[in-house]
Amino acid sequence: MPNASATLPPWFAGVWTREWIDRRGTRSDLFDVSFLQTPTLFADMRIPRDRPSFSHATSFADLSDTDLLALAKQRGFTGITTVAGDLATWHHEIDFQPPDGTPDIGRLERIGDVRMYEHATDGSYTESWRSLSDGSQSFVVIRVEHLSRLARTLLVAGDHFLYVRNRPTDLPVAESLDSLIASAHGKRATIIEYLDCELSSGRVRSGAVPWEIERSTLPWREGKHLDFVDGVVVDDTGSIVPRASGHDQWSVPVNTLTLAARIALFAPLR
Repeated sequence: MPNASATLPPWFAGVWTREWIDRRGTRSDLFDVSFLQTPTLFADMRIPRDRPSFSHATSFADLSDTDLLALAKQRGFTGITTVAGDLATWHHEIDFQPPDGTPDIGRLERIGDVRMYEHATDGSYTESWRSLSDGSQSFVVIRVEHLSRLARTLLVAGDHFLYVRNRPTDLPVAESLDSLIASAHGKRATIIEYLDCELSSGRVRSGAVPWEIERSTLPWREGKHLDFVDGVVVDDTGSIVPRASGHDQWSVPVNTLTLAARIALFAPLR
């Protein structure tokens, strides 16, 4: 994981939604974008607005080959944010789309108290972002690594969360998931392996159930409880730890929560 090179501006941390993207004069809003930024680590999920709900599905097995292609249009990534002046770089550790070798860098411009613009360094686009929450300075990030590879991570800002689960193996470098799927020549098992990467966003307490998933790259998870948190507890020292020990490496690199707030989020170890 890269080291942060400078402190992020305080106003940048929180939960943001993208209002539009302008590409050389053409403005569009084709994705429902959720961006959660903690003081160092971030996650970003982008679901096409025209993606079907797939309310009938309970797993990939319930989706047709055409349905799988619709899921391939989704985007999302998580990692660490570094800044240098007004330039921000998002270092991806997990990415729903395959890596294409292009660095993720943008110039930040604050617009009033609740908006910002992100400008491409080459001028090819401008994105308008609106703040949904500043997180009330309540941030926590849990990272789970397997064999030194990020497997799962949970980021929380106030009442908002974004959870990411990695694929078992990384995707090869490619232009897009569409191109990878085309190269699979219709092999359904391979296509599902490519798509089996979860990004889920939701609310900790204000949903229909605690830790309710509102949007997910796995549509059948929407409306459900985020079961990852059932394996998280607060021990006698006040530390956030896994309920059961195992071979995975756990860390909590961001934690601004009081002990009472930790216990409110995660059950105490008994």
